[in-house]
Amino acid sequence: MSETFASQLAAPPLGIRMHERDNVAIVANDGGLPPGTALPGGPVLREKVPQGHKVALVDLPRGGPVLRYGVPIGFALDDIPAGSWVHERLLKMPAARGLEDLPMATFKPEPLPPLEGYTFEGYRNADGSVGTRNILAITQTVQCVAGVTDFAVQRIRSELLPRYPNVDGVVALEHGYGCGVAIDAPDAVIPIRTLRHISLNPNFGGEVMVVSLGCEKLQPERLFPPDVIPIQDTRGTGSAGPLGVSPLQGGVTRSGAGGVDTICLQDEAHVGFMSMVDSILRQAEEHLKRLNARRRETVPASELVVGVQCGGSDAFSGVTANPAVGFCTDLLVRAGASVMFSETTEVRDGIAQLTARATTPEVAQAMVREMAWYDDYLKRGSVDRSANTTPGNKKGGLSNIVEKAMGSIVKSGSAPIGNVLSPGEKLKVKGLTYAATPASDFICGTLQVAAGMNLHVFTTGRGTPYGLAPVPVIKVATRSDLARRWHDLMDLNAGTIADGTASIEDVGWELFRLMLDVASGRKQTWAERWKLHNALVLFNPAPVT
Repeated sequence: MSETFASQLAAPPLGIRMHERDNVAIVANDGGLPPGTALPGGPVLREKVPQGHKVALVDLPRGGPVLRYGVPIGFALDDIPAGSWVHERLLKMPAARGLEDLPMATFKPEPLPPLEGYTFEGYRNADGSVGTRNILAITQTVQCVAGVTDFAVQRIRSELLPRYPNVDGVVALEHGYGCGVAIDAPDAVIPIRTLRHISLNPNFGGEVMVVSLGCEKLQPERLFPPDVIPIQDTRGTGSAGPLGVSPLQGGVTRSGAGGVDTICLQDEAHVGFMSMVDSILRQAEEHLKRLNARRRETVPASELVVGVQCGGSDAFSGVTANPAVGFCTDLLVRAGASVMFSETTEVRDGIAQLTARATTPEVAQAMVREMAWYDDYLKRGSVDRSANTTPGNKKGGLSNIVEKAMGSIVKSGSAPIGNVLSPGEKLKVKGLTYAATPASDFICGTLQVAAGMNLHVFTTGRGTPYGLAPVPVIKVATRSDLARRWHDLMDLNAGTIADGTASIEDVGWELFRLMLDVASGRKQTWAERWKLHNALVLFNPAPVT
């Protein structure tokens, strides 16, 4: 018998109840608990209850509420005796909370005391933002150029990057947008501004390099209008055509540091595939030279722009990792930093909690507007809100979206919500922001990158090898079992909270200090070490033509 298995058998039964009103608790023990086990101060289990799943603490009558986090997460479809396993098949999900008559900016907490003296080593940019990494990004206007760009990036990594040791990497911003879409549809603004703002992420140092095909609907001047980033030819040869492109210059438009550098593959100066690739390499080297000259400098923690998110969630997400992230969120806000929480469908059922925490009625109303837009978006696609949760969520003990929402919201901490961001918009304020995004991991992550995130925190209970190339991703495990099994994927174990060896505050502070180390480049996340970088996914509600 292994030492780990023996210790599991020796561990006393442990059930976790989140609120004094709760009539269910979740089983915390690795492997669950067998029938006949007596919970301390609770009933004897009538059947085996898996880890993370709920057990009835009292007899639950048919039609009665099942309370977790102090709120009804469902109603019993039949009588449920005390000690029974309470799962989704025994529950009727509550109706969604309406968006009328909500508490609007009614909760006025005492101001959080400032947290001063914390710094990290970052890269200052000309626009005032600060990067945590120093990366060359190559933007693409259309999917058609992805193969050429990928081939060029492989050569950049092998042939050029070794000459520029202060550059952390090169990233091709591949996506499926750009042509075959209703480019003038009202909702087309979302993917277009998302891609534009991704290109301007602080970790890219203000160097904007674009590869265009030439015939696509999303032309470079539409992606980067001159009033956003000036596009001009600065080499002084040839006569400039549209966008400042000289027909004699190999399809390249340059404006130097902080401007747009565009390579058009269909330009007549390109003769053959390798001519296209060589153009990309020549221009990439100009950007690499400027990026390589940059150095880290000490900046206050207020320059952090943090996105928090969860994926592969389980019942422990709202018990361990997300509360620890919420505590850390409060620390960041106290330090003057920017924090975004998101995932509209995962917080929709807690809308009353969110609008109550808004700093003003206008902020509360903006949250309602984003929820209403997304409600309508799902209705147009005939998508029921019960589609969220996933099979893995349910296997991890989450019965439905109401229970999932209560555990998701706690990532936002307790600070007032002072700002609301629509999909694809760029963050311009400090403090706590609700950034409206779908719950899909990679669409949410993509939109937070577009908002200007320079550091990402991702909690998981089931486990996911999620990673993003533009920003470091700190992954937090909700359970010690997951942290042990995925020891070279999880950066922090919040399962110690359930084990009783650490408090929420302990793990929150540990995460805060880890964030400063990762932001400074003193530590790499596991995703960075393994180069686990999933593709960015644009949110595109516009129709395809």
